[in-house]
Amino acid sequence: MAEQTEQLEFLWEGKDKSGKPTKGVFAAKSETIAKAELRRQGYRITKIKLKPKPLFKRGPKPITSQDIAVFSRQLATMLKAGVPLVQSFDIVGKGHENPSMQELLLSIKTDIEAGDRLAEALNRRPMYFDELFCNLVEAGEQAGVLETLLDKIATYKEKSESMKKKIKKALTYPIAVVVVAFIVTAILLIFVVPVFADLFKSFGADLPAFTKMVVAMSEWMQAYWYYVVGGVVGSVYVFGYFKKRSRPFNHFLDRVLLKVPIVGLIMNKSAIARFARTLSTMSAAGVPLVEALESVAGACGNIIYSEAVMKMREEIATGQRLQFAMSQSDLFPNMVQQMVAIGEESGSIDSMLAKVADFYEEEVDNLVDNLSSLMEPVIMVVLGTLVGGLVVAMYLPIFKMGSAI
Repeated sequence: MAEQTEQLEFLWEGKDKSGKPTKGVFAAKSETIAKAELRRQGYRITKIKLKPKPLFKRGPKPITSQDIAVFSRQLATMLKAGVPLVQSFDIVGKGHENPSMQELLLSIKTDIEAGDRLAEALNRRPMYFDELFCNLVEAGEQAGVLETLLDKIATYKEKSESMKKKIKKALTYPIAVVVVAFIVTAILLIFVVPVFADLFKSFGADLPAFTKMVVAMSEWMQAYWYYVVGGVVGSVYVFGYFKKRSRPFNHFLDRVLLKVPIVGLIMNKSAIARFARTLSTMSAAGVPLVEALESVAGACGNIIYSEAVMKMREEIATGQRLQFAMSQSDLFPNMVQQMVAIGEESGSIDSMLAKVADFYEEEVDNLVDNLSSLMEPVIMVVLGTLVGGLVVAMYLPIFKMGSAI
């Protein structure tokens, strides 16, 4: 019989070392292994059974970056209040609304009870806890200031998530309106214009050039609409495929985005804000600069900036100062370089970078608000031109007949 490798979930009840009744969910390859592992952790098992699978199983709710940010803040608060680490995970895990997050936290709690350090347990789950998160936790454990570092991580995560939401909001609104405009135009061309075209044929008169053009577009859409739909779906699929798998494509896309008016300014300033916020957090944790920059590169959110940071890392490893390495990249404004230089001279680079991050995060907020305000009239003009143009094209022959009469 083939060896079973799938992890099964068991519901168990029993008593802990102090005799207090407790229960939970434990993942193991078999019931025997589950019992043995729970006994090893000091539990006396009174009841254990395989967790039943629901008849109509819904897909598990995914764990989002927001979930990790909220968990960071909750854990930092619990530890600051003097609650032991294992008990903190138990309280936060069982109180979480997302079952997937609950399962993740309780599995981490099990690892810690088995003797693992928190950083080791998090490192086993790279899908949810990135290198930056794990490095900061490890630094906190080694220095005995875990609650302080978790508080910094929580602040970093909250600010990062806030910025991501604002950028998504700025980009989602115009994209959504363009999609709606395309759908409305397609509906008018396929279903509404043909009705008017049949009506115009009964007139027997020559149609205006604009109306002829719209009718020709309608006939083309009716004949080849499946090509349009296939082209749009195919383009979205190809874009998503290369976005996930092709570094050259991402490099090209990020470079183009940085040059787009207003949007490019938002992307540039948000990348600088992420760079400053991440490096400030790691510097405050005492992580060496060369080691910190590797994590910072992954947090910039733009390949152009990530590659520049990795190049800066190589220069700093050879003995160059951070301010000089930044000046060679041509990506960081003079103000940022001067703030870093002051921080290096005074030994307070973490606080200087935090001020830079605060400034650029506020700049991104203002740009996003301005973009939303600017896009509203532009979008109204585009929608009015598309829909109004089609309506005018359909009524031009009627106006022409009325003037002739």
